[in-house]
Amino acid sequence: MAITIEAMTGEQIEAAIEDLARLRIAVFAAFPYLYDGDPAYEAKYLREFAAAPDGILVAARDGDRIVGAATASPMAAQKPEFRAPFEERGFDTAEMFYFGESVLLPSWRGQGIGHAFFDHRERQALACGATSACFAAVVRAGDHPHRPVDYRPLDSFWRKRGYEPVAGFVTSFAWKDHGEERESEKPMQYWMRRF
Repeated sequence: MAITIEAMTGEQIEAAIEDLARLRIAVFAAFPYLYDGDPAYEAKYLREFAAAPDGILVAARDGDRIVGAATASPMAAQKPEFRAPFEERGFDTAEMFYFGESVLLPSWRGQGIGHAFFDHRERQALACGATSACFAAVVRAGDHPHRPVDYRPLDSFWRKRGYEPVAGFVTSFAWKDHGEERESEKPMQYWMRRF
């Protein structure tokens, strides 16, 4: 079947919460995130996201199956503690868009879906008057024991889209890796593009 890409609204997101939560857990289980997913947390996160004004969730479907998804919303809709590191560095969060996850099952990669996700999110950001967009990516050591031999980071893809890492802008976020007994802080590098 042909892949379809669609922007989902709040009600559509709500109807697909379980599928979307499973998708996020499946993709983030792999390196570099190694996330030991929690379905209840995922459902709560997705519901909060669906409620954000001007937020967008873009889904890739193969028939009725959701095989990929990407999110974005105004930075102003993020929690104060999330916005604070940007504001402390002098960024005007009222003019920024935050791109959340972009997840796609391995069998559907390399078909331009990642570009479609960025296209939809960038259009939404521009339509809402944003002058820049950013996202965060986990930083793992080059010799990490779970790094696959054939692992290719997405840095070159992001650079082709016009994004660059923001020098010195690394924060942390806690989650539980597979094999960990409890959550631990992971460094997150911010990338940004100005429109």
